[in-house]
Amino acid sequence: MNEGWDDTERDDLKPIAQAAHTARRRAELSARFPGERLVIPAGRLKVRANDTYYRFRPSSDYAYLTGDQTENGVLVLEPREDGGHTATAYVLPRSDRENGEFWLSARGELWDGRRHSLGENAQLLGLPCADVRPLPDALRETTGAVRVLRGHDTVIEDALTDKVTAERDEELRVFLSEMRRIKDDFEIADLRFACEATARGFEDVVRVLDKAQATSERYIEGTFFLRARVEGNDVGYASICASGPHATTIHWVRNDGPVRPGDLLLLDAGVETRNLYTADITRTLPVSGRFTPLQRKIYDAVYEAQEAGIAVVRPGAGYREYHLEAQRVLAEHLVSWGLLGDLSVDKVLELGLQRRWTMHGTGHMLGIDVHDCAAARTEMYVEGTLEPGMVLTVEPGLYFQADDLTVPEEYRGIGVRIEDDILVTESGNENLSVSLPRRSEEVEAWMSSLGS
Repeated sequence: MNEGWDDTERDDLKPIAQAAHTARRRAELSARFPGERLVIPAGRLKVRANDTYYRFRPSSDYAYLTGDQTENGVLVLEPREDGGHTATAYVLPRSDRENGEFWLSARGELWDGRRHSLGENAQLLGLPCADVRPLPDALRETTGAVRVLRGHDTVIEDALTDKVTAERDEELRVFLSEMRRIKDDFEIADLRFACEATARGFEDVVRVLDKAQATSERYIEGTFFLRARVEGNDVGYASICASGPHATTIHWVRNDGPVRPGDLLLLDAGVETRNLYTADITRTLPVSGRFTPLQRKIYDAVYEAQEAGIAVVRPGAGYREYHLEAQRVLAEHLVSWGLLGDLSVDKVLELGLQRRWTMHGTGHMLGIDVHDCAAARTEMYVEGTLEPGMVLTVEPGLYFQADDLTVPEEYRGIGVRIEDDILVTESGNENLSVSLPRRSEEVEAWMSSLGS
């Protein structure tokens, strides 16, 4: 069994496209924590049921700093006496045929497929690579200041349990999150592609709405997933395929309801690229191809709010400004429709009464996580200032629950959200998802052109 195998080692591999960017990111991290050992794990397989596992996706920070996507990987930045750090990616090597690991181990290459060798990984990632298996024992013996990114690999955390503190590790997590606020050229290009692929996925859905009507929201979910797997790695988050009153549930991901003519379909979905950057786009579509007058009135109000929000996205603007602008427009419409009595718009906003129907914030940072930079400090995020290179969503909505007795009956069960991915540029902003129509009449014409 262990004889007669060809040597398949490759020495002709080129560095991955983002290798120069990951090196720069590691240098920035190194400068923030001089003299300290930094440990960033990729994570391990997670059990789905019994002896089956979810498809692996590495921790976002590990992927951001290395470009590697393999399970069990660990990036270690070892402090040097002369300053700076030496970075090493600890990864699984090739399976050993001589000791039978190749075919006997549950993670052997016979079962899981060929892995890159340590040398091949070093060529691809542009940094030294070593066998990860002895690493936990080595970390147990380590001395000096250490920080670890928690929540991804209990084996690595257990090896460092008496050497780290929650407070110091949280500082590492926060800094990594804040590093990702400003996207580099590679990230922006990947997000641009994610939006383009997502637009094609939305087109796919519109073309099969008749089949969805004959089955359920699951047909929509499956249709979009096909595009995500063909053009990218996966969906960036669980797709929201919410038809009819399900559109009033902010994160409807059961996707098991009917798709009926006359209803609205709220589709919130994003393709995650093979480099793990995701789009996050929402369109609300009339299943029959045309809005009813009431649906159009509500839709146009949300569109107007989104336009107002996007218009204030620019360098130097406060992060909250686009949310406040969108909320004001929605409040104006709610007041004009008589849903808030004789209160003024200013009073409604002061009391937050519009939130009964607007429900959520108007957006969030976007990147390698759909809700990117989530651990960033408040003063660096929601109370911060927009800068060129930031990417965020603008996604106002109006949701009238099916059992809301405070609105006329014809409003009940209507939910509308419009969401686009916006890049802050030097002079203003760029809508990365602009290829998908947003105006109600343009949505209808687009759907008609696709045969819906």
